[in-house]
Order: sequence, then C-alpha cells, then structure tokens
Amino acid sequence: MSILADPVTLAVLIVVVILVGMAKGGFAGVGAMATPLTALVLPPATAAGLLLPILIVQDIISVWSFRKTWDGWIIGWMLPGALVGVLGGWYYAERVREAQLMAALGAITLSFGLYRLWIERGGRIVAPSRSPGWVGTLFGMFMGVTSQIAHAGGPPFQMWVTPRKLPHLTFIGTGAILFAIVNWIKVPAYIALGAFTGDVLVAALLLMPVAIGSTLLSIGWMKRTQSRRFYVLIYILMVLLGAKLLWDGIHG
Repeated sequence: MSILADPVTLAVLIVVVILVGMAKGGFAGVGAMATPLTALVLPPATAAGLLLPILIVQDIISVWSFRKTWDGWIIGWMLPGALVGVLGGWYYAERVREAQLMAALGAITLSFGLYRLWIERGGRIVAPSRSPGWVGTLFGMFMGVTSQIAHAGGPPFQMWVTPRKLPHLTFIGTGAILFAIVNWIKVPAYIALGAFTGDVLVAALLLMPVAIGSTLLSIGWMKRTQSRRFYVLIYILMVLLGAKLLWDGIHG
C-alpha cells in the first residue's frame, strides 16, 4: 500500500511539507517540527527519509532565490562543525534517543527565544553580536547532529546567527546555502541506513508540487518583510517551536 493511501497520513504530510516550505522561504526554524509531526503517522526512519528529497528540492529554489544575499564568513565557520555533527549523528543514529535530544533542543530554543524577546522588548536597540568564528563551529556541530537525526538543525543556526543582526535577506540566504550543503552531505548516511525505499521516494515525488509552491510563496512574502519585523517573528517562532520540541521530547 502506498504511504499516501491513508487520508490522515496524506493530510499530515501536506501540512509538514508546507511547514518545511515556509522554513526554506525564510520562516527559519519551523522546519524542525517536520520530523516530529511526520513521525505521528510514519516510523521515524521513514519520516526522515521521506523529508530529505523534499528538502533538497526546496533548497534548490531557496538558494537560487537568495543567491546574491549570503555571508560566506558564517558559512565558512559553521560548515566544518556541521560536517563533524552529521558524521556524529550518523554514527549515533541508533544509539541516541531522539526524544531526549529534542527535549534538550526545545529547552535551549525556548530559553533563547524568550531571552531575545526580553532584551529587545519595546523596540530596544541591541548591539549585534561579535562572537568569534570558533563559537560558530561549535554551533555548527550541534546543527549537524540535530539535522542528521531529525532535520532539526534550524535552532542551533539561529542561536548563533540571529544575534549578529544580518540584513534579513542575508540571514535567509546564508541559511539556505548552508543547509543545502548539509542536506547533500546527509545523503550517503541515509542511503547507508536504507532510508530511501521505493515507497518513500514515490511519496516524496508526489508531494513535490506542494513543496515547491509553499517555498515560492514564502520567499515572495519574506522579500517584502522589513528586517526588524523579521527578527521579532523569528524569536516568536523560536519560543513556539522550543515549547513544542520540549513537550514532544518529554512525552515522546
């Protein structure tokens, strides 16, 4: 039976693909909810395998749309750490309890989002962070691990990059290129783990129109958004996402 034959499964997957499209379009972090939601209707390994081809197609659209606005310095520092994190996540894929990892990620994300909303309350101007590059490498490692295990690398990226106060299109473009590279790095690990079955690839292909449409709509909206409103929105999304991941991790 096809993965999409069940109406409930189909409905959940459409919602998930829209969320991932929003993330690729600039609503950074909401994509971290994709794997937990997909796992409500599919085994975790199948959920992760289904999402990766969709992510890669959405990456192509996002990278092309923001190809002129990205920060190579940030990518240069985070990418080596992300590579190490992906390899570590691959090695520990069957040893790490995903629920515990998501609970920890949720608690950190929730705390960070609340902290940034507090210090920037009432339109207060906060000086951009100038933390050294090696700190970004550490966050890159955390990003790689969570991305490999559950496609949840957004929050670690946000925690290091959002305080730097980049122009919002540069923030989105930097994330688009970095995650596009990381997602391709993950492909050999997913092949080795047997995640790409025939049913998984067919389901991913059938969901592609929704994936492409949601990404394009989100990109169009983000290009009309002001930087200040963008960062407030990101912090609010981090609070909501952190609470969701923490809840799922505790009760998972």
